[in-house]
Amino acid sequence: MSEADRRRPEHSIAIAGGGIIGMSIAWRLARGGWAVTVYERAALGHEASWAGAGMLSPGGEIDTASPLAPLAIESRRLYPAFVRELEETLGSPIDYQECGGLDLAYSPAELDALKDRAKRQSDLGIASKPVAAGQVSTFWPRVRTDKLAGARFYPGDAIVNPRDVMSALAAACRARAVSVVESCSVCRARISPNEVAVETAHGAQNHSALVIAAGAWSNSISVSGTDPLPPVEPAKGHLIGYQQPQQTCNTIVRHGHIYILQRANGLMIAGSSVERVGFDRDIQPEIIHSLAERAGFLFPHLRDTTPSEGWIGFRPASETLHMGMWGSPRLYLAYGHYRNGILLAPVTAERVSAAINANLGMR
Repeated sequence: MSEADRRRPEHSIAIAGGGIIGMSIAWRLARGGWAVTVYERAALGHEASWAGAGMLSPGGEIDTASPLAPLAIESRRLYPAFVRELEETLGSPIDYQECGGLDLAYSPAELDALKDRAKRQSDLGIASKPVAAGQVSTFWPRVRTDKLAGARFYPGDAIVNPRDVMSALAAACRARAVSVVESCSVCRARISPNEVAVETAHGAQNHSALVIAAGAWSNSISVSGTDPLPPVEPAKGHLIGYQQPQQTCNTIVRHGHIYILQRANGLMIAGSSVERVGFDRDIQPEIIHSLAERAGFLFPHLRDTTPSEGWIGFRPASETLHMGMWGSPRLYLAYGHYRNGILLAPVTAERVSAAINANLGMR
């Protein structure tokens, strides 16, 4: 197919949203021969994809059988190849660490809860193993062991730097001639049997289909000609970072509602909070202080250290994860990933691109 043919409306896909979900779908579709245009309301990857810590942790996120469980497990399985292909395109490494995850228990009751949880997870295919308190002090000497009852280690958990992934996706999409239009929101979409008219502040353009992958902003798009969009709202989260020597924290460490991990550049990240306050971008000092206190509990050497940075992001919170066709073969949704957008990027790209190919005929 010639480039001119690819750019005809019947061969083109519009994507609203240039975060890790939208760009992963764009890359996948472009590799399959589609002409793709990404419309991003701000700058590529500068919202939830920039803010995310980057945990790839079915062990930390999945507790019981649910629609999310098999998707999370499948997407984790896809990640090594996903990263490898992006590294080959970018020509430089992505900070991806198969470091595992460590869940701590500081009382017998907490340890029993970890054991019960591990049994449920084992039925789903998520492996873990018990770790005695003495082993924690041997292998993770910086972790607090005072009154530690025990722990569980999840060897399948990993981390990735989502900012590295976004840089690689931008390069991979450019290499595939994906058109990226930044500072350009999709305002309206008119769905008809044979095409979709996508309206932005820059004008209207017809495409074969539209994928809405705009995270917490997804249902701000007015859609006509099909079912109303399902709701999504921002769930604000604070994170803090400490610049520390490399290998200070060589696994994901979790206890209750806090996690700590360390990127290859030494940045040790602690998170996270959840606030339903709309799109309020203010950083709240009391939440930063609370996160720092909890980080200092798990890593005592941090108690007298001030975080080097703090930031916020907006998770797309929805009752249901949306990943596929919505009401018409001309419209597809890819939002509602909440805490798992980084983890679910590969499987979302596979599922959405497969649905488009099946419904619109290009394989």
